[in-house]
Amino acid sequence: MGAHAHPEHPHRYTLSAPALPTSPRLCRDFVRGIFAASGLSQLADAAALCTSELVTNVHRHGKGDVRMAATVQHDRVRVTVHDDSPELPSPRRAATDETNGRGLFLVTALSDICGMTLDESTEGTGKAVWFEFNVPPTQTKSLA
Repeated sequence: MGAHAHPEHPHRYTLSAPALPTSPRLCRDFVRGIFAASGLSQLADAAALCTSELVTNVHRHGKGDVRMAATVQHDRVRVTVHDDSPELPSPRRAATDETNGRGLFLVTALSDICGMTLDESTEGTGKAVWFEFNVPPTQTKSLA
């Protein structure tokens, strides 16, 4: 059984968390739950990993709290991570012996599309980094 979202009326879930070492896990579990509740369990682990990478970047390099939004539509799910730093992340080539530096490459490889924008919302000036997963065509009717 999936969520019943319609393109004109998508379901939007939000979460705010402090930029602490525990936040990636909380945000990852939040996103995994949304995907599972929407009947998209097969995408939940990849979405959780992408979320964890983006939230970890906020903890390590960002500024302010993490603000997340997940929007479920009939044909896709978008997860957006906001923070107050105006510095856009830039992918870098990690050396083979490094244990970090691959997060944006993972998000690019796992998601169907991803991107980032400067964010001048009512919550402050910063950035939004997002990714999307397309709903498999066989499931779009269950989300319509």
